[in-house]
Amino acid sequence: MILIRAIIRPDKKDEVLAELSQAGFNAVTVVDVVGRGKQKGIKIGGVVYDEIPKTLLLMAVRAEYKQEIIKVIMEAAKTGEKGAYGDGKIFITPVSEVYTVSSGMKEL
Repeated sequence: MILIRAIIRPDKKDEVLAELSQAGFNAVTVVDVVGRGKQKGIKIGGVVYDEIPKTLLLMAVRAEYKQEIIKVIMEAAKTGEKGAYGDGKIFITPVSEVYTVSSGMKEL
């Protein structure tokens, strides 16, 4: 299994979730977060905003679904045809163990 962490624009959340669901990937944890990327925040007038609202999507899935999920997120989260700074990042990490709380069963 792998853990997919996708940081996307909040205004793209509904679109990304709908596309993931349509592709058959319904299990996702959604967290509202703040942060900044390479652009070091946004400067409006003389004020710099370095805590920009983002949405974090967490998905623990079988590794064989990785490319399909990445493709769905990349296409749905992109702003415009070419994309823009701040569209987000996707991080993939291995998952060594998974347990279901209600049953206490190990799933891997």
